Amino acid sequence: MNIQDWMRNNRGEWYVLAQAALMLLVALAPRFDGTSPSRNGPALAAGIVLCVVGLAFAMLASLQLGRSLSPYPRPKERARLVETGVFSVVRHPIYAGLSLLALGWSTLWLSLLALVATVVLFIFLDAKARREERWLMEKFDGYARYRTRVRKFIPFVY
Repeated sequence: MNIQDWMRNNRGEWYVLAQAALMLLVALAPRFDGTSPSRNGPALAAGIVLCVVGLAFAMLASLQLGRSLSPYPRPKERARLVETGVFSVVRHPIYAGLSLLALGWSTLWLSLLALVATVVLFIFLDAKARREERWLMEKFDGYARYRTRVRKFIPFVY
């Protein structure tokens, strides 16, 4: 892989770069707006639960993808379509998990800037998923059926 291939964005390299920047913004936002971890019991508990569930969901999805896992939205040449496990709950469980993790982090810190960055991250991941789904439709004959059965990010909702 040379720099020209990366600059052409053939696999979605720019999506990965933007996603990393947004996740870094979510993580550092409490430092920018001067918040500290919540001492509010319900907010603290909710933040921890959302972080743990989001991280677990993303990690489980990563494990279930196995060798098909890639940071890029374009599926690997030898990728397989996974429709079981957490992929039977939502089509993009890693993105859903990262969104939950970011929401939990925002709640844990009671950081308005982190919450705004989380909303931007969610909107960005939705756009990345739309691009990814075009490539998945091209690669897998069964993706259209899977797409009609399973929601994108939020079970039974979206």
